[in-house]
Amino acid sequence: MNVEDMKNKIINNVSGVIFGKSKVIENLMISFMIGGHVLLEDVPGTGKTILARAFAISLGLNFTRVQFTPDLLPTDLTGLSVYNKEKGEFVFRPGPIFTDILLADEINRATPKTQSALLEAMAENQVTIDGITHKLDDNFFVIATQNPIEYEGTFPLPEAQLDRFAFTLKIGYPDREMEVDMLTSQMDHHPIRDIKAVLEEDEVIFLRNAIKDVKVDDTVKEYIISLISHTRVNKELYLGASPRASLNLMKGGMAKALLSGRDYVIPDDVKSVAKEVLYHRLILTSEARVRLRKVEDVVEDIFDEVPLPVVKKDEI
Repeated sequence: MNVEDMKNKIINNVSGVIFGKSKVIENLMISFMIGGHVLLEDVPGTGKTILARAFAISLGLNFTRVQFTPDLLPTDLTGLSVYNKEKGEFVFRPGPIFTDILLADEINRATPKTQSALLEAMAENQVTIDGITHKLDDNFFVIATQNPIEYEGTFPLPEAQLDRFAFTLKIGYPDREMEVDMLTSQMDHHPIRDIKAVLEEDEVIFLRNAIKDVKVDDTVKEYIISLISHTRVNKELYLGASPRASLNLMKGGMAKALLSGRDYVIPDDVKSVAKEVLYHRLILTSEARVRLRKVEDVVEDIFDEVPLPVVKKDEI
């Protein structure tokens, strides 16, 4: 099986509804490959929900959307045990979390209690209800969305929740030409109706296991640790990146290498996904915010401070 071919199939398929965003689609694919989860943070109308649906359809996986609201209860998400009079016992009724790809739409509109219902699922691929642990599907993958400019009636995600997302992705506005194409494509009907699965079940399984054979040189591992260490000592950051971020950087680099046709990682693979891995994990100090600094600025400074090592193929 050729992973590059799979990548092209998925990108071409999803690009039929999300125009000009191949990099975003590829990063979404990378997060799925490494068993991570994605936070889509962007303004309304940029196609966050459609991207999630198109991606799930392309992989041929089950897709469930849950609209997060202040009155959503944890059991509305995980399910609950209901007493069955005929059997004389409680019977578990699974909630929408028992799916392949879960779209947690506007996740920050739910209360912290409901948000926390996702913690165990995202970290351990299981949920515990009434003392009984229920395994989730092997392909379980959370795509959560939130609006970065609307804060009324929202509950900011705690650091423990944010750290469980492998990547934060921003779709952004399409360029002028692509927006014209988008208007043309929807004159008759929405193109999401034409999207079909492009991968077979065995190909999806292969995709999630393929990175195990990708080699990572010690030089690349040292580069990853240097990047992460700099976030922990930077005077403009109140909170640096966690060890989970290190793992996401390494595995993200492995997936990036594989999608680029290589079975070994180079530092550029790591750097290409570093922003997506780090942005949502870093917290600025109050002094840095007063100076109108952004997390993006600090990450760029760290890139300048940590030199990109050179790794030769014959050394791996």
